[in-house]
Amino acid sequence: MYETLSSLDHIRLNFNAEGLHALNIAIGFIMFGVALEIKISQFKDLISSPKSALIGFASQFFVLPFLTFLITIILKNYLTPTVALGMILVAACPGGNLSNFISSLAKANVALSVSLTAIATIFAVVLTPLNFSLWGNWAISVYAHADADTLVRPLEIDVVQMFKTVFIILGIPLILGITIGNKYPKFTKKIARRVKQVSMLIFTAVIILAFAKNSEHLGGYMKYIFVIVLVHNALALGTGYFLGVIFKRPLADRRTLSIETGIQNSGLALVLIFNPKIFPPEMELGGMAIIAAWWGIWHMLAGLVLAGYWTKFTYGLTKKSQATV
Repeated sequence: MYETLSSLDHIRLNFNAEGLHALNIAIGFIMFGVALEIKISQFKDLISSPKSALIGFASQFFVLPFLTFLITIILKNYLTPTVALGMILVAACPGGNLSNFISSLAKANVALSVSLTAIATIFAVVLTPLNFSLWGNWAISVYAHADADTLVRPLEIDVVQMFKTVFIILGIPLILGITIGNKYPKFTKKIARRVKQVSMLIFTAVIILAFAKNSEHLGGYMKYIFVIVLVHNALALGTGYFLGVIFKRPLADRRTLSIETGIQNSGLALVLIFNPKIFPPEMELGGMAIIAAWWGIWHMLAGLVLAGYWTKFTYGLTKKSQATV
């Protein structure tokens, strides 16, 4: 498996300049759409009842990156350094706006979901670069010492450049969206849903096209990538849920914590990976890109399946309680 995955690094996803611009625009629009629905009152509500929000924040930015680092070290004999870095980068990204939609389908706490998305997006401007720099460099160090015969290129992460990119992709759309959403509520109500739909369509189309253009190169690797992302995503979903159980949060909050931790903004990870000022093309980080790209598809499927199960489960409980009454 290690030998098979190591050849992934020589593959460059066939992303032309237009595709990368479309991806950047889609991520910016997604964040703008999320920000349009962020109200100042939500932050006041969180101050008065912060427990679930604090758990969700810690789950996304502290627990998941740490557990991801841990699992990459445990599986270091099977994973390549770049695949491990791809997992760590995805774990360092904030939750995606799809999480709000999944939360509504799953009968979860939607208000908590929107609030956590807002908080995570704001803090991601700083915490995403710092988390990846910290855990990424530690992982590379462990991989380098684990096998002296394996060439592990030194990773020098330009945190400042990564900060600038994250701020442009997340920070600016967030500021614009919050400003417009709170200043022009009627206008916001008309455009918010359409902005989110269009941005998600563009993002999904870009990811699917990228896989379609590279299908002949990826055929032999997808079974391994599928399992890696499946396990990693299950870890993320389980982390949020069981933290909710440990801290005795209501069922709806547990579901939201699971979804917010497991639905990651992998599009942001791709934007960072394809930024030549952060990761020069000569570094050959194909493993990172493919992990992030497949996450972009898989977490949608996993989220929808989980939401469907929870909806059915909730419906069953409701019918059972009505029958006993």
